[in-house]
Amino acid sequence: MGSLTTAPAPTDVRIGLGKVLLVEDEALIRETVALSLADEGFEVLVADNGQRALEMLLGAPDRGKSAIADISLVILDLMLPGMNGLDLCRLVRHQGMDMPILILSAKGTETDRVVGLEVGADDYLTKPFGMRELIARCRALLRRYQSKAKQDDKSVMKFEDIALHTDECRVFLAGGEINLSPKEFKILELLISQPKRVWSRDQIIDQVWGYDFMGDNKTVDVHIRWLREKLEENPSHPEYLKTVRGFGYRLG
Repeated sequence: MGSLTTAPAPTDVRIGLGKVLLVEDEALIRETVALSLADEGFEVLVADNGQRALEMLLGAPDRGKSAIADISLVILDLMLPGMNGLDLCRLVRHQGMDMPILILSAKGTETDRVVGLEVGADDYLTKPFGMRELIARCRALLRRYQSKAKQDDKSVMKFEDIALHTDECRVFLAGGEINLSPKEFKILELLISQPKRVWSRDQIIDQVWGYDFMGDNKTVDVHIRWLREKLEENPSHPEYLKTVRGFGYRLG
C-alpha cells in the first residue's frame, strides 16, 4: 500500500519552489531524494507504487478521493510494483495533465531513454545519479514549463467561462468550442480585452472594421445579436454581452 507523505520543509527563503510527487518503490532512494528536495525548498509528496501515484494525480472517484492539486513536477521510477512507470506516464498524458515528468531508471540504454521520452516524459536520469544533478534537472524542467505557461497565458484571453485563443483564432465556452466568424471573433476579442468597459458602436467599428468603414453602424447590433446566440444560454437576457442603453456594449 502506497503512502502519502509531505517531507519536512526547510525554514529558509527557498520555500515555495513547487509541489513534487516522487514515485519510487525503493525506500532508501525515496527518503534520500525526498529530503534533498525538501532541503532545496520543494514540498514533497511520495508514493511507492504506480496505482497510488495515479490516484494522487487523477483522484479515485470510486473511493471518494480527489486528485491532489497543484503538483508541479513528477519524478517517476520506471520499475514499480503493479503499474510500471511507463504505463503511468502514458495514462497521465492521456488524461491531458501537462506537468513535467522526470524519469529515474536503472535502464540507461538509448532505446530505454527514447521509449521514456516518447510516452510523454520530459527528461530521463539514469541510476545511480548525483543529487545535485537531479536538483538541477528539476529546476530546469520547472523553469521551462513556467516560461511556456507564461507564453500560453498571453495567447489566451479569459472572462468567466469564455476562453479566447488569439494565436489559434478559437473560442471555448465552458470547455466546448464555438465557431465564430472573423468579425464576431474580433468583436469578442475587443470586448474581452477590457471587461466592463463600455464600447460605443463607432468605437467597435473603428477597432474591428477600420476607420474607412462606410456602412451603417447598426451592423454592430447585428453581430452582437449573432454573438449572443452563440454565447448566451438565453440571448434575450444575456449574461455576458450587456447593452448599456444610450452608450454601447460591454462584456459582463
